[in-house]
Amino acid sequence: MTQKPRLLFATSNKGKLRELRELVGDAVEVVSLADLPPVPEPEEDAATFEGNAVKKAREYARATGLPALADDSGLCVDALDGRPGVHSARYAPGDDRARYEKLLAELAGVPDARRTAAFQCALALVLPGGETKVEVGRCEGRIGHAPRGTHGFGYDPVFVFPDKGRTMAELTPEEKAAVSHRGAAFRKMRPHLLSLLAG
Repeated sequence: MTQKPRLLFATSNKGKLRELRELVGDAVEVVSLADLPPVPEPEEDAATFEGNAVKKAREYARATGLPALADDSGLCVDALDGRPGVHSARYAPGDDRARYEKLLAELAGVPDARRTAAFQCALALVLPGGETKVEVGRCEGRIGHAPRGTHGFGYDPVFVFPDKGRTMAELTPEEKAAVSHRGAAFRKMRPHLLSLLAG
């Protein structure tokens, strides 16, 4: 039996890792940073999601010798001029709840029509030889007034799909993969991934 190609998904976020493994299926063996000896973590100091994703993937491919896939993603809220954006994971000290509670506090009194927002994701695949592919995904909704749902992570409990009347955290993993920013980026990346790894 031929050995499946290995891909490093450069994250320590268990939620993201679970999502990618569900999206990629059995074609590729996905390993995470937790499965490998420690590697210095690149500083996410780029001004864009794409810049951060490429930087991370490039440095991890170089350090491990494995094809590396890295993502940078975040929430861009129109009423906050695109914040938290690339700073979504560092928007407030503490956990996911602390971050979305800060967001809700900043949006207190803002009417629904002005609570529009989008999740954005950039995925970068870098092969050990340096070949690089980048794909982006986006999903639009609005910020609710209180958290709802127990699935997902990050800002999912406050991100509402108006047409569904549910938050991202109220969707099943399958529903989320079909509409999420990461799912959209990954569907675009999958053909590159399979052909590059097969080659």
